[in-house]
Amino acid sequence: MPTPASTTAVHVLTGSYTPDTGGEGTGLAALRLDPPSGELSYDSEVPALSVSGASFLASHPSLDVVYSTNETDPGTVSAVARHHDGLLTPLGAPADSGGANPCHLTVHPDGGWLLTANYGSDTTPGSVGVLRLDADGRPVELTDVAVHEGSGPVAGRQEGSHAHQVLLDPAGRHVLATDLGADAVFTYRLDTRTGTLERTAVNALRAGSGPRHLAFAPGGELVFSADELSSTLTCHRYDPATGTLTSLATVPATEAGDVVNQPGGIVVSPCGRFVWLTNRGADTVAAFRITGTTLEPIGETPGGGAWPRGLTYAAGHLLVANQHSGTLAALRVLDDGSLAQSGPALSAPSVVCALTL
Repeated sequence: MPTPASTTAVHVLTGSYTPDTGGEGTGLAALRLDPPSGELSYDSEVPALSVSGASFLASHPSLDVVYSTNETDPGTVSAVARHHDGLLTPLGAPADSGGANPCHLTVHPDGGWLLTANYGSDTTPGSVGVLRLDADGRPVELTDVAVHEGSGPVAGRQEGSHAHQVLLDPAGRHVLATDLGADAVFTYRLDTRTGTLERTAVNALRAGSGPRHLAFAPGGELVFSADELSSTLTCHRYDPATGTLTSLATVPATEAGDVVNQPGGIVVSPCGRFVWLTNRGADTVAAFRITGTTLEPIGETPGGGAWPRGLTYAAGHLLVANQHSGTLAALRVLDDGSLAQSGPALSAPSVVCALTL
C-alpha cells in the first residue's frame, strides 16, 4: 500500500519561471499542504523570494538550505537559507552552473557537493557541473564540468546533447545524467576529494525516445524513465556495480492518442508498487502498476490544469505543477495506486516544480 497520509501540515516550496525567463511567477513561494483534506494554501508568514527561472529545487541533506536552478544562459544556481520561522533569504550570490540553462540539480549525500544538469542551448552542449559547498551550504567553487556528446533523430530537439537530470543512484555510488538530445544516460563517479567526475559508462537508450527524468524503485534494482519525445514510460534493470541500465519494457505514457504528448515528471511510490507520470498535452497524471518488470496501466487522472510538468510525492498525495495554467494541484493516492482530486487547484503563476520540506 502507499504510505498513509500524515495528519500534520506539510511545508512545500514551489519554483516558477519569472518574467526574465518568459514566465509570470515570483521564483520561490512557501505553501502548506493539509494531508487530511488535500487543501493547499500559501504560508502567509513567509513572503515569496525572487529567484530567476527557478525550474527545479533540491534540499541540503543536513542543513536548512535549498538550492534552485536559474534557467538562464549562462546558467547559475541559487542557494537559499530557510530560517526557523520559515523565512527565506539568499545565501550569497548565484553561482556559475558550468553551462547554459540548468534545469535540474541534486546535492551529494555527504553534503559537500552540488551537481547541476545544464540543458544547453543551440550553441552550447548539455553538461553536468560540480560545485563545492562550504560548511554553511554555500556554493563556493565550480570544480568540474562534464560535457555531453551525441544527437538523435528528432528534428528540432536532438541536434545536440541536452542534459535534463542529474541524480545519485540509491547506493550513492554513481552519478547518472539523462540526456534528452543524445538518447542516453551518462554514468559517472564523483571523486569527493577533488570534485571531479570520471565517466564510466554511456547507456544508449531507444533512438528518438528523449529520456527526460529517471526514478528508482525502492532497492534500486529497477529504474524508470519518462521518455519525453516518444511519449513512453520505460522500465530498466539497473546494475549498481557498473551504473549501467538494461531496458526491459516500454508502454505508452497516455491513452490519449489524438494529442501531441510529452511526459514530464515521474515518481515511484514509496512502497515500490506504482509509478506515476505527468502528461503534458493530455494534461493528465498516469498511474501504472509495477508487477515484476512489467508495467500495467491503471488509469489517468486530470492533473488540475494545463501542461502538468513537475510531480512530487507528499504525505499520501501527488503535487502537480501545471505550468501553462499556473496551478498547483494535490491528487490523493488511493490504495490501488489510482489517483483522485483532493480539492481545487491553487493559483501559482508559471509554477513548474515543488519541493517538500
